[in-house]
Formats: sequence, structure tokens, C-alpha cells
Amino acid sequence: MSQPPQLDGVAHRYVDAAGMTFHIAEAGGGPPVLLLHGWPQHWYMWRKVVPRLAGRHRVLALDLRGFGWSDAPEHGYRKEEMANDVLRVLDALEIERVDLVGHDWGGWIGFLLALRAPDRIGHFLALNIVHPWPTLGRGWRRLPRFTYQGLIAAPWLGYALHRRHTFVRRVLLGGAESRAAFEPEALDSFADNLAEPARARAAVNVYRTWNLHELLPVIRGRYRASRLTVPTRILFGTRDPVLSPDLLEGYEPYADDLEVELVPGCGHFIVDERPDLVAERALALFA
Repeated sequence: MSQPPQLDGVAHRYVDAAGMTFHIAEAGGGPPVLLLHGWPQHWYMWRKVVPRLAGRHRVLALDLRGFGWSDAPEHGYRKEEMANDVLRVLDALEIERVDLVGHDWGGWIGFLLALRAPDRIGHFLALNIVHPWPTLGRGWRRLPRFTYQGLIAAPWLGYALHRRHTFVRRVLLGGAESRAAFEPEALDSFADNLAEPARARAAVNVYRTWNLHELLPVIRGRYRASRLTVPTRILFGTRDPVLSPDLLEGYEPYADDLEVELVPGCGHFIVDERPDLVAERALALFA
């Protein structure tokens, strides 16, 4: 397996937790900030944000189960289990409380963490992900956009797609409003990592588990009895080709302090496209 890409000022460490080994990229000093990536990326998606945060914070960019340089077991891809992984990593690091930033699946897991363990999360910045209380509303027209998940979750096809380097590159470039957001070496890092057999399988399982076991309970209101007390902001690129701002409606009855900021002219991969804005909003929220 290849080594993690290097970034000035970043140290790499491996932590044993939840019966696995997790990779963390760490920089800076001060109050801890935890960064959770989404699909089809790993910790390196934060390469432009880490230097902006490290001057004031101890920044921890975690590779989730199955991604990057963390272990990739065959099972355990329910998002509640992946949220439990994060808590166990914090325990192993002896960190009681963090501020949190999460993108895509990392953002969804961030919501689950804030609901389950609000005492462990100071503030939460969610990036291009919906909240856990979805109502279709006007968003029903956009349901065909989610058909890609069926391809990813398919037993043979999803695995074969991830093994093809061109697939991940097309996802990243197609999901961004600006293709210049991704340097060639970043595209190589994401594509090469997910082409590894265990990580290709893990990515399929993330979506297969969601579609077969998690999606319907969420639609039926799995989290409507839960209340979000952690101060939370959603930063959302409106040119996301799949997720629509319409899907952000309806959170008010379930959250004490949640605000949404729409970012015109930005696609799904807001961390790569607008790292300055992401860092600015994070620093303001965590201050």
C-alpha cells in the first residue's frame, strides 16, 4: 500500500480503536478540530484547509473506516457504526471534546455524532450534506439524480468502477463547478487509493448499506425524536449536481441553533473549490 501524501507541517499517526487501526493527519496546536472527509476522498481533501486552521487549532484529519490509510474491514459501514469509530478514536487520543467539520458522508456522520454525543462536540460545520430530518418537498423532482448510488452499490459493477482510475476522476471533476479545484496529484491520490481492492469494496459497502438498511428508516423519521443542541452551520455549494438546497428545508423543529449558508457558483466539493471560505467560516464558528 502506498504512503499518505505529504503536506508541510502535517504529521501522520496511527491509532488503534474499535478493533482497527485508523490513520490521522495532524497539524498545529490549540483547541482540537476534527475533520471528516466524504466519498470518494480521504484526509487529503483538507490539504488547502489544514494550513489555514493550524495556526489556531490542533487539526486532526481522520481517515474513516475503509478509506485512506485506515483499516478497511469487510463489514461495519452503517453510519452509526462509523460514528462510533470516531468516538473511539477520540477516546484513544484522550480528547474529550472537539469542534467538527464534515463533508459529504463525513458531514452525515458529523450530524450523528452531534445527536448522539453532544457533550463531545463543541460546534459543527457541515459541508454539502443534508440534515437528518429530510422531507422531499420540492426536492422530489431531483430524485433521479440519486440513481448513481445504485450503480455504486451494485455487487460487481460498483467494485469494478472504483478499480478504474478514470471513474473517481470523473466523479470529482464532474461534481465541481471549477475543474481547477483539483491538482493532478490530488486526483491521483484519491483515484489510486480507491482502486485498491479493499477500499473499492469498502466504498461499495458504504452505499450498499445506506440503500439497503439506512435510507428508508431515515425517510420514515428515524431521527425525528432527536434534537440537535450543538451549534451547527451548513455551508452548501448550490451547484451541487446531486444534492439540492431544497433538501435542506424542514430542520427548524429539530435544531436549537442551526443556520444554512448557500454558496452560489460552487459545486459539491466545496472544500476543494472554496477552501478560503470553509476555513473562514470554521474559524468564526469555533471562535
